Amino acid sequence: MRTIHIRLVLAAAAAVIGTAAPLHGQQVEGQALYPVSLEDCIETGLQNNYSVRIMRNLEKVAKNNATRGNAGQLPTVGLSASYGGTNYSNTYNYPDGTQTKSASLNNNIQAGLDVNWTLFDGFGIRANYRKLQELKLQGELDMRLTLEDFVAAVTSEYFHLIRQRIRLRNLYRSVTLSRERLRIVQESFHIGAASGLDYQQAQVDFNADTSDYLAQTELVRKSVINLNRLLALDDIERKTVPADSAIIFNALLDRDKLWDRALTNNTSLLIAMSDQTVSELDLQRVQSRNYPYLKINAGYGYRNYWYTNGTYKDNNQLGPSLGASMGFTLFDAGNRRREQMNARLDIENSQLRQAQIENSLKADLASLWMAYQNNLEMWNIEKSNLGVARSNFEIAMERYRLRELSGIELREAQLSLLQSEERLSTVEYNIKICEISLLMLSGDILTCDL
Repeated sequence: MRTIHIRLVLAAAAAVIGTAAPLHGQQVEGQALYPVSLEDCIETGLQNNYSVRIMRNLEKVAKNNATRGNAGQLPTVGLSASYGGTNYSNTYNYPDGTQTKSASLNNNIQAGLDVNWTLFDGFGIRANYRKLQELKLQGELDMRLTLEDFVAAVTSEYFHLIRQRIRLRNLYRSVTLSRERLRIVQESFHIGAASGLDYQQAQVDFNADTSDYLAQTELVRKSVINLNRLLALDDIERKTVPADSAIIFNALLDRDKLWDRALTNNTSLLIAMSDQTVSELDLQRVQSRNYPYLKINAGYGYRNYWYTNGTYKDNNQLGPSLGASMGFTLFDAGNRRREQMNARLDIENSQLRQAQIENSLKADLASLWMAYQNNLEMWNIEKSNLGVARSNFEIAMERYRLRELSGIELREAQLSLLQSEERLSTVEYNIKICEISLLMLSGDILTCDL
């Protein structure tokens, strides 16, 4: 039974760890693997991700609204027609007591073309048009922010999956080593060269490593599902495999350049600046009510009236019409003054939000840079430690085969190697997350190679 259990574990390991191949749908132990690069993930997600598609539609709405007609700069033209008629039964009573009755049928038809145009409203129309253009820009910035969030999320999950697979491979090797140790102890136990305690301890260690491996298998599959969810795949359980087998990070980031880029290119800061512009345009729109307005209207119409009783049989009218109106609001119960005060407060709030974002960016940069630098130093230490741990384990394994080392001491060397591999993998992942966060802060995550 133990042999069967070991084979099942190793078969499962081969299926989950299977090395990525350039062909999609590769079969490993009866399971189809789908190797994808980070670029493939981003490209697929940009087409399928629901948040990206929703924001893309909202961007189109803002673009469609940014027209002169929507701002009121263009005239409106209308065509109308109507028909009306009356049919009266008239009774006339005279002072001498006589009475006459008659019926009258009156009909009319009207048709015309009307044009209305506001020529001046205190520069409010111009402010509306500029506001619509600014809202269009905000739609583009919102779309850019969504793309940045998406790229950061996909990249983080992609490298998280790589990290989990690295740990799975390390645990797989640990299971293999524990299996070899168990085999050696088992053979020694059968010939009386090892005690039952050594045999039981080797079996306990092997079972513990197997349990850790199975738990890690679950974490790998959860990460795969999360990545597939971000890509909005129909087959959410598709066995996606990263084409990369290691975490490659950039150790040459420059803090001053990142901060300069953040001040000019950070999307959240650009949105705050755009909000301030919109608030200023809202103030201009309200101030336009301090001026008079001028509107013109023109038309060309046809009217026809015909009567059954009356002086005329019918009456026809055909021709153009032209008019103009001008007005000025003298008093509106103080609403204009109130709205202008509120608009100035909105401008002040937008300036405060912009300063708040700059302050948050400065704090985030300081924290991320400190973590980035600290993890780079740890990476150099852990890389050196891993070399020592591997050398130490190889010596310990050789001495164990020669029965110069106890199983407990071998186990300590094995765990030391596993822990060193885990620390190095964790540090590499942390550096990558810091890199992604710093590039997002600087607004360069969409243009830099990850």
